[in-house]
Amino acid sequence: MTPADVLKLIKEKEAAIADLRFTDTIGKEQHVTVPTRLVDEGFFKDGKMFDGSSIAGWKGINESDMILMPDPATAVVDPFYEETTVNLRCDVIEPMTMQGYERDPRSLAKRAEAYLKSSGIADSALFGASRAATSRCRRSIHSRIFAPKCPWPASSWD
Repeated sequence: MTPADVLKLIKEKEAAIADLRFTDTIGKEQHVTVPTRLVDEGFFKDGKMFDGSSIAGWKGINESDMILMPDPATAVVDPFYEETTVNLRCDVIEPMTMQGYERDPRSLAKRAEAYLKSSGIADSALFGASRAATSRCRRSIHSRIFAPKCPWPASSWD
């Protein structure tokens, strides 16, 4: 989905609210809610500023400005709100560098996957909420990292 598709979805569903969602370091979902009249093409380029000091363990008050950068591919109409709401998953961005925040789990997962690809260990990675999740060579269809150059035999995981 592109930013134009999200704008079309907002218009078609007559959504009044955009809920910008992200996850803190310990896995708690956080959000910032804005009226959809603020969502335009530039919103997907500039993001939405928020106070990072309000998230436990993230920023001090003197350096708390952060950006929520919505990912248009994650747009979905929330079926549970009374007012029509479009949810958007966001990357947390450092405004000074415009890079992903080091304590943002989404940014961390993207950096981990990039490392796996660049090192030749894996082509992709699947991340989930399970605390007991492990990385494995992928020989079957579920719950494993695809790693054709995996140094250990897949049978050792079965």
